[in-house]
Amino acid sequence: MYNSKIIGLGYYVPDNVVTNNDLKQWMETSDEWIQERTGIKERRWIDPKTGDTTAVMGAKASKIAIERAGLTKDDIDFIVFATLSPDMYFPGGGVQIQDLLEMPTIGALDVRNQCSGFIYAMSVADQFIKTGMYKNILVIGAENHSGGLERSTRGRNVSVIFGDGAGAAILSRSEEKGKGILSSHLHSEGKHAKELVLEGPSTHRWVPEIMAENNPDDVSYYPYMNGQFVFKHAITRFSEAIVEGLEANGLDKEDIDMLIPHQANLRIAQFIQRKFRLEDDKVYNNIMKYGNTTAASVIIALTEAWELGKIKDNDLVVLAAFGSGFTWGSVIIRW
Repeated sequence: MYNSKIIGLGYYVPDNVVTNNDLKQWMETSDEWIQERTGIKERRWIDPKTGDTTAVMGAKASKIAIERAGLTKDDIDFIVFATLSPDMYFPGGGVQIQDLLEMPTIGALDVRNQCSGFIYAMSVADQFIKTGMYKNILVIGAENHSGGLERSTRGRNVSVIFGDGAGAAILSRSEEKGKGILSSHLHSEGKHAKELVLEGPSTHRWVPEIMAENNPDDVSYYPYMNGQFVFKHAITRFSEAIVEGLEANGLDKEDIDMLIPHQANLRIAQFIQRKFRLEDDKVYNNIMKYGNTTAASVIIALTEAWELGKIKDNDLVVLAAFGSGFTWGSVIIRW
């Protein structure tokens, strides 16, 4: 079997910066309140006048990744697109990328695993490459949260957390042993699905019913999160996924050169860092600048860390995420 190796990275975030103080125009909150609970100072929200969407941002990040990989769009064999906020209910964002980048009629697959979406997408792409089916795969995580958030005091516990952005990676076939993706580990626990959920619209309560009711107090269109419950499960599952990945490769926590956790909450990342006794230069966080960009967060952070020279050849890089579903997982990479 082949190995898959990351040969190109790119990310894109909207220019529009929304600070914690900016949020006070919509809700009762404060910079201190938000930073204490999440670590977030600001986030990027799309300005509708720019034309940015989930797919458009994904395409912009993809162009950067393809160029850095030394490839052209015609060299890409397959697309895996992770998002919880597609431009349309259907079809998904993968086919939009194929169109926006004017690619050949290659396959496009959408992954709907929310915060762990990019981890799942990487695992899927890795398997396609390992079996020899494809040589170069474009893997994208992109989110437009701002268009679907409740910008009010009622919705502040969720709305202050999320930001918009996109990242992309090119996974390519390699015959170099012991380099690239060493393993990936995926899990789910659906009994907790409603602890972090956006219920509507759905086929349980579809368009005719929604239109007939036209209820301004219906909050099923907005994300709901049982924050404490999610936090407690996140710190447990994050740790389990990291340990599982290390043990599968005969490695210890001391072998980690860079941990890129999903940027859900700075407090979660700090807890994991303390638990694994990792020095500050071995964990990369950027939630302070971008908020939680769910499926985009791991790839944006990975790209930034690489751009800053924090990831070097032969480093052991661990990606980990936990989110709605619940779903969680890890990817172990020898750079």
